[in-house]
Amino acid sequence: MEPRIQYAQTKDGVSIAYYTLGEGTPVIVMPWIPWSHLEREWQFPELRRMVEPYSEKSMLIRYDHRGSGLSERDVTDRSLAAYLLDMETIVGQLGLETFALVARASSAPVAIAYAARNPERVSRLALGPMSYARGTDLYSPQVEGITALLEVDWELYTETIMRWAFRWSEWEAMRRGGAYFRECVTQQEALAAMQSLREIDVSDDLSQVKAPTLVVHLRASQFMDLNVAKSLTANVPNARLVIVEEPEQAAAVMKGFVGEGEETEPTEPGAFRTVLFTDVEASTALTQRLGDAKAREVLREHERIVREALKAHGGSEVKTMGDGFMASFGSATKALECAIAMQRVFAERNESAPEPILVRVGLNAGEPIAEDDDLYGTAVNLAARITAQGKGGEILASEAVRQIAAGKKFPFSDLGETTLRGFEDRVHIYQVSWREED
Repeated sequence: MEPRIQYAQTKDGVSIAYYTLGEGTPVIVMPWIPWSHLEREWQFPELRRMVEPYSEKSMLIRYDHRGSGLSERDVTDRSLAAYLLDMETIVGQLGLETFALVARASSAPVAIAYAARNPERVSRLALGPMSYARGTDLYSPQVEGITALLEVDWELYTETIMRWAFRWSEWEAMRRGGAYFRECVTQQEALAAMQSLREIDVSDDLSQVKAPTLVVHLRASQFMDLNVAKSLTANVPNARLVIVEEPEQAAAVMKGFVGEGEETEPTEPGAFRTVLFTDVEASTALTQRLGDAKAREVLREHERIVREALKAHGGSEVKTMGDGFMASFGSATKALECAIAMQRVFAERNESAPEPILVRVGLNAGEPIAEDDDLYGTAVNLAARITAQGKGGEILASEAVRQIAAGKKFPFSDLGETTLRGFEDRVHIYQVSWREED
Protein backbone atom coordinates (compact mmCIF):
# COMPACT_ATOMS: atom_id res chain seq x y z
CA MET A 1 0.00 0.00 0.00
CA GLU A 2 1.36 3.40 -0.98
CA PRO A 3 1.93 5.91 1.84
CA ARG A 4 -0.53 8.77 2.26
CA ILE A 5 0.85 12.06 1.00
CA GLN A 6 0.25 15.05 3.29
CA TYR A 7 1.24 18.71 3.17
CA ALA A 8 2.77 21.27 5.51
CA GLN A 9 3.36 24.95 4.83
CA THR A 10 6.66 26.70 5.55
CA LYS A 11 6.92 30.13 7.17
CA ASP A 12 7.60 31.64 3.76
CA GLY A 13 4.40 30.10 2.36
CA VAL A 14 5.75 27.09 0.41
CA SER A 15 3.72 23.83 0.45
CA ILE A 16 5.90 20.79 1.23
CA ALA A 17 4.69 17.24 0.49
CA TYR A 18 5.61 14.49 2.96
CA TYR A 19 4.60 11.08 4.26
CA THR A 20 5.33 8.81 7.23
CA LEU A 21 5.44 5.03 7.18
CA GLY A 22 5.89 2.53 10.00
CA GLU A 23 6.26 2.99 13.74
CA GLY A 24 9.18 3.41 16.09
CA THR A 25 12.18 5.72 16.23
CA PRO A 26 11.77 8.46 13.60
CA VAL A 27 14.20 8.38 10.67
CA ILE A 28 14.15 11.23 8.15
CA VAL A 29 15.53 10.05 4.80
CA MET A 30 16.14 13.35 3.07
CA PRO A 31 15.38 14.04 -0.59
CA TRP A 32 18.24 14.12 -3.10
CA ILE A 33 18.16 17.69 -4.38
CA PRO A 34 16.74 18.24 -7.00
CA TRP A 35 15.71 14.63 -7.76
CA SER A 36 12.71 13.91 -5.55
CA HIS A 37 9.17 12.74 -6.24
CA LEU A 38 7.40 10.86 -3.43
CA GLU A 39 4.71 9.29 -5.60
CA ARG A 40 6.90 8.24 -8.54
CA GLU A 41 9.66 6.97 -6.26
CA TRP A 42 7.25 4.54 -4.65
CA GLN A 43 6.37 3.14 -8.09
CA PHE A 44 10.06 2.66 -9.02
CA PRO A 45 11.14 -0.71 -7.49
CA GLU A 46 14.88 0.00 -7.49
CA LEU A 47 14.41 3.31 -5.68
CA ARG A 48 11.66 2.08 -3.38
CA ARG A 49 13.95 -0.69 -2.10
CA MET A 50 16.40 1.95 -0.92
CA VAL A 51 13.91 3.76 1.35
CA GLU A 52 11.12 1.35 2.32
CA PRO A 53 13.32 -0.88 4.58
CA TYR A 54 13.72 2.04 7.02
CA SER A 55 10.03 1.59 7.91
CA GLU A 56 10.52 -1.99 9.13
CA LYS A 57 11.25 -1.03 12.75
CA SER A 58 11.25 2.76 12.54
CA MET A 59 8.97 5.56 11.44
CA LEU A 60 10.24 6.49 7.99
CA ILE A 61 9.74 10.16 7.09
CA ARG A 62 10.12 11.34 3.49
CA TYR A 63 9.43 14.72 1.93
CA ASP A 64 9.90 16.52 -1.38
CA HIS A 65 11.96 19.67 -1.00
CA ARG A 66 10.69 22.93 -2.47
CA GLY A 67 10.82 23.08 -6.25
CA SER A 68 10.52 19.33 -6.85
CA GLY A 69 8.12 16.40 -6.95
CA LEU A 70 4.78 16.98 -5.26
CA SER A 71 5.92 20.05 -3.31
CA GLU A 72 5.37 23.56 -4.59
CA ARG A 73 7.40 23.90 -7.79
CA ASP A 74 7.21 27.64 -8.56
CA VAL A 75 9.81 28.92 -6.08
CA THR A 76 12.64 31.42 -6.30
CA ASP A 77 14.49 30.79 -3.01
CA ARG A 78 16.69 27.70 -3.25
CA SER A 79 19.24 28.74 -0.65
CA LEU A 80 20.56 26.60 2.19
CA ALA A 81 18.29 28.53 4.57
CA ALA A 82 15.27 27.68 2.41
CA TYR A 83 16.10 23.96 2.29
CA LEU A 84 16.61 23.99 6.08
CA LEU A 85 13.22 25.65 6.47
CA ASP A 86 11.61 22.81 4.49
CA MET A 87 12.97 20.24 6.90
CA GLU A 88 12.25 22.32 10.00
CA THR A 89 8.65 22.58 8.83
CA ILE A 90 8.27 18.79 8.63
CA VAL A 91 9.95 18.31 12.02
CA GLY A 92 7.55 20.83 13.56
CA GLN A 93 4.50 19.42 11.79
CA LEU A 94 5.20 15.95 13.21
CA GLY A 95 6.29 17.21 16.64
CA LEU A 96 9.60 15.32 16.49
CA GLU A 97 11.92 15.63 19.47
CA THR A 98 14.79 13.40 18.32
CA PHE A 99 15.36 11.46 15.12
CA ALA A 100 18.01 9.87 12.92
CA LEU A 101 18.92 11.72 9.74
CA VAL A 102 19.90 10.05 6.45
CA ALA A 103 21.18 12.06 3.49
CA ARG A 104 23.23 11.64 0.34
CA ALA A 105 24.83 13.77 -2.33
CA SER A 106 23.33 17.28 -2.49
CA SER A 107 21.13 16.81 0.57
CA ALA A 108 24.23 16.21 2.72
CA PRO A 109 25.07 19.91 3.28
CA VAL A 110 21.51 20.50 4.50
CA ALA A 111 21.75 17.51 6.85
CA ILE A 112 25.15 18.63 8.16
CA ALA A 113 23.93 22.16 8.81
CA TYR A 114 20.78 20.95 10.56
CA ALA A 115 22.67 18.44 12.74
CA ALA A 116 25.25 21.06 13.72
CA ARG A 117 22.66 23.68 14.60
CA ASN A 118 20.22 21.30 16.32
CA PRO A 119 22.44 18.81 18.21
CA GLU A 120 19.70 17.98 20.70
CA ARG A 121 17.44 16.64 17.93
CA VAL A 122 19.70 14.51 15.69
CA SER A 123 20.55 11.15 17.30
CA ARG A 124 22.48 9.72 14.33
CA LEU A 125 23.63 11.10 11.00
CA ALA A 126 24.25 8.87 7.97
CA LEU A 127 25.82 10.51 4.93
CA GLY A 128 25.59 8.34 1.84
CA PRO A 129 27.59 8.23 -1.40
CA MET A 130 28.55 11.53 -3.07
CA SER A 131 28.08 13.53 0.14
CA TYR A 132 30.02 16.77 0.53
CA ALA A 133 30.14 19.97 2.58
CA ARG A 134 31.12 22.46 -0.13
CA GLY A 135 29.24 22.77 -3.40
CA THR A 136 32.51 23.16 -5.25
CA ASP A 137 33.53 19.64 -4.13
CA LEU A 138 30.74 18.26 -6.27
CA TYR A 139 32.11 19.71 -9.47
CA SER A 140 34.93 17.39 -10.48
CA PRO A 141 36.04 17.50 -14.16
CA GLN A 142 33.75 14.51 -14.86
CA VAL A 143 30.76 16.24 -13.26
CA GLU A 144 31.53 19.49 -15.08
CA GLY A 145 31.49 17.56 -18.34
CA ILE A 146 28.17 15.88 -17.72
CA THR A 147 26.63 19.10 -16.35
CA ALA A 148 27.23 20.68 -19.74
CA LEU A 149 24.66 18.19 -21.08
CA LEU A 150 21.98 19.69 -18.83
CA GLU A 151 21.38 22.64 -21.14
CA VAL A 152 22.02 20.75 -24.38
CA ASP A 153 20.22 17.38 -24.07
CA TRP A 154 17.83 17.04 -21.10
CA GLU A 155 16.90 13.42 -21.82
CA LEU A 156 20.48 12.20 -22.27
CA TYR A 157 21.58 14.13 -19.19
CA THR A 158 18.99 12.52 -16.88
CA GLU A 159 19.70 9.00 -18.18
CA THR A 160 23.44 9.49 -17.75
CA ILE A 161 23.00 10.81 -14.20
CA MET A 162 20.92 7.73 -13.33
CA ARG A 163 23.56 5.42 -14.77
CA TRP A 164 26.42 7.08 -12.91
CA ALA A 165 24.61 7.46 -9.60
CA PHE A 166 23.29 3.90 -9.35
CA ARG A 167 25.77 2.02 -11.56
CA TRP A 168 22.99 0.70 -13.78
CA SER A 169 24.04 -0.54 -17.20
CA GLU A 170 20.78 -2.06 -18.43
CA TRP A 171 19.21 0.20 -21.04
CA GLU A 172 15.62 -0.21 -19.83
CA ALA A 173 16.53 0.70 -16.23
CA MET A 174 18.43 3.77 -17.42
CA ARG A 175 15.49 4.82 -19.59
CA ARG A 176 13.02 4.48 -16.71
CA GLY A 177 15.42 6.22 -14.35
CA GLY A 178 15.86 9.15 -16.69
CA ALA A 179 12.09 9.46 -17.07
CA TYR A 180 11.76 9.47 -13.26
CA PHE A 181 14.29 12.30 -12.96
CA ARG A 182 12.43 14.33 -15.56
CA GLU A 183 9.23 14.01 -13.51
CA CYS A 184 11.01 15.29 -10.40
CA VAL A 185 11.86 18.67 -11.96
CA THR A 186 11.79 20.49 -15.26
CA GLN A 187 14.98 21.30 -17.10
CA GLN A 188 14.78 24.93 -15.94
CA GLU A 189 14.15 23.91 -12.31
CA ALA A 190 17.16 21.58 -12.41
CA LEU A 191 19.37 24.36 -13.78
CA ALA A 192 18.28 26.72 -10.99
CA ALA A 193 18.83 24.08 -8.31
CA MET A 194 22.29 23.16 -9.61
CA GLN A 195 23.35 26.79 -9.51
CA SER A 196 22.22 27.19 -5.92
CA LEU A 197 23.92 23.96 -4.82
CA ARG A 198 27.25 25.13 -6.21
CA GLU A 199 27.16 28.10 -3.81
CA ILE A 200 26.44 26.15 -0.60
CA ASP A 201 29.31 25.67 1.87
CA VAL A 202 28.80 24.19 5.35
CA SER A 203 32.46 23.43 6.10
CA ASP A 204 32.33 25.52 9.27
CA ASP A 205 29.43 23.41 10.57
CA LEU A 206 31.32 20.08 10.43
CA SER A 207 33.10 20.47 13.76
CA GLN A 208 29.78 21.31 15.47
CA VAL A 209 28.08 18.00 14.57
CA LYS A 210 27.67 16.06 17.83
CA ALA A 211 25.74 13.03 16.61
CA PRO A 212 27.48 9.73 15.80
CA THR A 213 28.05 10.00 12.06
CA LEU A 214 28.59 7.49 9.27
CA VAL A 215 30.12 8.54 5.96
CA VAL A 216 29.65 6.05 3.11
CA HIS A 217 31.74 6.21 -0.06
CA LEU A 218 31.07 4.22 -3.22
CA ARG A 219 34.33 2.77 -4.47
CA ALA A 220 35.17 3.76 -8.06
CA SER A 221 32.58 6.55 -7.90
CA GLN A 222 32.64 8.66 -11.04
CA PHE A 223 31.04 11.56 -9.19
CA MET A 224 33.07 12.01 -6.03
CA ASP A 225 36.71 11.55 -5.08
CA LEU A 226 37.46 9.46 -1.99
CA ASN A 227 39.35 12.40 -0.49
CA VAL A 228 36.07 14.32 -0.12
CA ALA A 229 34.63 11.50 2.00
CA LYS A 230 37.86 11.31 4.00
CA SER A 231 37.73 15.05 4.65
CA LEU A 232 34.13 14.82 5.87
CA THR A 233 35.06 12.00 8.23
CA ALA A 234 38.13 13.80 9.54
CA ASN A 235 36.29 17.02 10.30
CA VAL A 236 33.19 15.59 12.02
CA PRO A 237 34.22 14.71 15.62
CA ASN A 238 32.37 11.39 15.96
CA ALA A 239 32.41 10.12 12.38
CA ARG A 240 33.56 6.95 10.68
CA LEU A 241 34.03 6.06 7.03
CA VAL A 242 32.76 2.95 5.24
CA ILE A 243 33.70 2.17 1.64
CA VAL A 244 31.28 -0.05 -0.30
CA GLU A 245 31.23 -1.59 -3.75
CA GLU A 246 27.59 -1.14 -4.83
CA PRO A 247 24.76 1.35 -4.14
CA GLU A 248 22.64 -1.41 -2.59
CA GLN A 249 25.40 -2.04 -0.04
CA ALA A 250 25.45 1.65 0.83
CA ALA A 251 21.72 1.62 1.54
CA ALA A 252 22.08 -1.48 3.72
CA VAL A 253 25.03 -0.07 5.70
CA MET A 254 23.21 3.20 6.40
CA LYS A 255 20.07 1.40 7.53
CA GLY A 256 22.17 -0.81 9.80
CA PHE A 257 23.88 2.24 11.27
CA VAL A 258 20.73 4.21 12.13
CA GLY A 259 19.13 1.02 13.48
CA GLU A 260 22.06 0.05 15.73
CA GLY A 261 21.06 -0.58 19.30
CA GLU A 262 17.92 -2.56 18.51
CA GLU A 263 17.56 -5.45 20.90
CA THR A 264 16.80 -8.00 18.22
CA GLU A 265 17.54 -8.22 14.54
CA PRO A 266 14.95 -7.59 11.83
CA THR A 267 13.63 -10.74 10.22
CA GLU A 268 12.63 -9.33 6.84
CA PRO A 269 14.51 -10.61 3.77
CA GLY A 270 17.30 -8.34 2.61
CA ALA A 271 17.85 -6.73 6.02
CA PHE A 272 21.36 -5.62 6.95
CA ARG A 273 22.80 -8.05 9.49
CA THR A 274 25.99 -9.01 11.24
CA VAL A 275 26.62 -12.74 10.80
CA LEU A 276 28.51 -14.61 13.52
CA PHE A 277 29.95 -18.13 13.31
CA THR A 278 31.40 -20.27 16.09
CA ASP A 279 33.48 -23.38 15.49
CA VAL A 280 34.94 -25.78 18.05
CA GLU A 281 38.61 -26.32 17.26
CA ALA A 282 39.69 -29.95 16.63
CA SER A 283 36.20 -31.36 17.23
CA THR A 284 36.93 -34.45 15.13
CA ALA A 285 40.01 -35.26 17.23
CA LEU A 286 37.90 -34.67 20.33
CA THR A 287 35.41 -37.31 19.24
CA GLN A 288 38.14 -39.80 18.37
CA ARG A 289 39.80 -39.28 21.75
CA LEU A 290 36.69 -39.33 23.99
CA GLY A 291 34.25 -41.36 21.97
CA ASP A 292 30.86 -40.23 20.67
CA ALA A 293 28.99 -40.06 23.97
CA LYS A 294 31.54 -38.09 26.01
CA ALA A 295 32.40 -35.82 23.09
CA ARG A 296 28.71 -35.03 22.74
CA GLU A 297 28.59 -33.99 26.41
CA VAL A 298 31.42 -31.52 25.79
CA LEU A 299 29.74 -30.13 22.66
CA ARG A 300 26.49 -29.65 24.59
CA GLU A 301 28.44 -27.34 26.90
CA HIS A 302 29.46 -25.33 23.84
CA GLU A 303 25.84 -25.14 22.72
CA ARG A 304 24.65 -24.01 26.15
CA ILE A 305 27.24 -21.24 26.45
CA VAL A 306 26.63 -19.94 22.92
CA ARG A 307 22.85 -19.94 23.27
CA GLU A 308 22.99 -18.11 26.60
CA ALA A 309 25.27 -15.47 25.09
CA LEU A 310 23.00 -15.04 22.06
CA LYS A 311 19.98 -14.59 24.30
CA ALA A 312 21.77 -12.04 26.48
CA HIS A 313 22.92 -9.93 23.51
CA GLY A 314 19.91 -10.02 21.20
CA GLY A 315 21.31 -12.51 18.68
CA SER A 316 19.23 -14.96 16.69
CA GLU A 317 20.36 -18.55 16.21
CA VAL A 318 20.13 -19.42 12.51
CA LYS A 319 21.37 -23.00 12.76
CA THR A 320 23.81 -25.31 14.52
CA MET A 321 26.22 -27.59 12.70
CA GLY A 322 27.10 -29.92 15.56
CA ASP A 323 30.40 -28.27 16.43
CA GLY A 324 29.45 -24.71 15.51
CA PHE A 325 26.70 -22.11 15.20
CA MET A 326 25.55 -19.54 12.70
CA ALA A 327 23.82 -16.55 14.30
CA SER A 328 22.80 -13.08 13.17
CA PHE A 329 22.37 -9.67 14.77
CA GLY A 330 20.75 -6.41 13.80
CA SER A 331 23.67 -4.57 15.43
CA ALA A 332 27.42 -5.08 14.87
CA THR A 333 28.02 -3.75 18.38
CA LYS A 334 25.79 -6.42 19.93
CA ALA A 335 27.47 -9.14 17.85
CA LEU A 336 30.95 -8.11 19.02
CA GLU A 337 29.82 -7.86 22.64
CA CYS A 338 28.31 -11.35 22.33
CA ALA A 339 31.51 -12.81 20.85
CA ILE A 340 33.63 -11.32 23.63
CA ALA A 341 31.21 -12.49 26.32
CA MET A 342 31.15 -16.08 25.11
CA GLN A 343 34.95 -16.28 24.81
CA ARG A 344 35.27 -15.08 28.39
CA VAL A 345 32.81 -17.73 29.59
CA PHE A 346 34.69 -20.45 27.69
CA ALA A 347 37.98 -19.25 29.21
CA GLU A 348 36.55 -19.32 32.73
CA ARG A 349 35.14 -22.81 32.17
CA ASN A 350 38.42 -24.11 30.74
CA GLU A 351 40.36 -23.12 33.87
CA SER A 352 38.84 -26.02 35.82
CA ALA A 353 37.27 -28.33 33.23
CA PRO A 354 39.04 -31.62 32.46
CA GLU A 355 38.36 -31.13 28.74
CA PRO A 356 38.79 -27.54 27.45
CA ILE A 357 36.56 -26.14 24.71
CA LEU A 358 38.50 -23.93 22.34
CA VAL A 359 36.19 -21.97 20.06
CA ARG A 360 37.01 -19.70 17.14
CA VAL A 361 34.53 -16.94 16.29
CA GLY A 362 34.21 -15.05 13.01
CA LEU A 363 32.02 -12.07 12.06
CA ASN A 364 31.03 -10.23 8.90
CA ALA A 365 28.36 -7.61 8.16
CA GLY A 366 26.26 -7.39 5.02
CA GLU A 367 22.91 -8.09 3.45
CA PRO A 368 22.43 -11.87 3.28
CA ILE A 369 19.55 -13.61 1.55
CA ALA A 370 16.95 -14.91 4.04
CA GLU A 371 15.12 -18.03 2.91
CA ASP A 372 13.44 -20.91 4.77
CA ASP A 373 14.78 -19.78 8.17
CA ASP A 374 18.35 -19.78 6.84
CA LEU A 375 20.78 -17.18 5.52
CA TYR A 376 22.70 -17.37 2.26
CA GLY A 377 24.95 -15.25 0.08
CA THR A 378 28.32 -13.53 0.03
CA ALA A 379 27.97 -11.98 3.50
CA VAL A 380 27.48 -15.44 5.03
CA ASN A 381 30.22 -17.11 2.99
CA LEU A 382 32.75 -14.48 3.97
CA ALA A 383 31.88 -14.83 7.67
CA ALA A 384 32.44 -18.59 7.43
CA ARG A 385 35.78 -18.20 5.62
CA ILE A 386 36.97 -15.64 8.18
CA THR A 387 36.05 -18.02 11.02
CA ALA A 388 38.09 -20.80 9.44
CA GLN A 389 41.17 -18.54 9.54
CA GLY A 390 41.04 -18.33 13.32
CA LYS A 391 42.38 -20.43 16.15
CA GLY A 392 40.63 -21.60 19.28
CA GLY A 393 40.01 -18.64 21.57
CA GLU A 394 40.21 -16.04 18.79
CA ILE A 395 37.63 -13.59 17.43
CA LEU A 396 38.18 -12.48 13.83
CA ALA A 397 36.17 -9.81 12.04
CA SER A 398 35.88 -8.33 8.57
CA GLU A 399 36.64 -4.78 7.48
CA ALA A 400 32.88 -4.10 7.34
CA VAL A 401 32.41 -5.01 11.01
CA ARG A 402 35.43 -2.96 12.07
CA GLN A 403 34.21 0.13 10.22
CA ILE A 404 30.64 -0.10 11.52
CA ALA A 405 31.89 -0.52 15.10
CA ALA A 406 34.58 2.16 14.85
CA GLY A 407 34.43 4.57 17.76
CA LYS A 408 32.94 1.93 20.09
CA LYS A 409 36.38 1.20 21.61
CA PHE A 410 36.56 -2.44 20.58
CA PRO A 411 40.23 -3.54 20.54
CA PHE A 412 40.84 -4.43 16.87
CA SER A 413 44.26 -5.65 15.74
CA ASP A 414 45.03 -5.46 12.02
CA LEU A 415 46.04 -8.88 10.63
CA GLY A 416 46.37 -7.56 7.08
CA GLU A 417 44.93 -8.94 3.87
CA THR A 418 44.67 -12.60 2.96
CA THR A 419 43.33 -14.75 0.14
CA LEU A 420 40.18 -16.70 1.01
CA ARG A 421 38.73 -19.57 -0.98
CA GLY A 422 35.93 -18.43 -3.29
CA PHE A 423 36.86 -14.73 -3.14
CA GLU A 424 38.71 -13.12 -6.01
CA ASP A 425 39.97 -10.10 -4.06
CA ARG A 426 42.12 -10.33 -0.97
CA VAL A 427 40.19 -9.80 2.27
CA HIS A 428 41.22 -7.59 5.20
CA ILE A 429 40.87 -9.35 8.56
CA TYR A 430 41.03 -7.98 12.10
CA GLN A 431 41.44 -9.75 15.43
CA VAL A 432 39.31 -8.62 18.38
CA SER A 433 41.05 -8.87 21.74
CA TRP A 434 38.81 -9.96 24.58
CA ARG A 435 41.10 -10.77 27.53
CA GLU A 436 41.27 -8.09 30.23
CA GLU A 437 45.08 -8.01 30.01
CA ASP A 438 44.83 -7.25 26.26
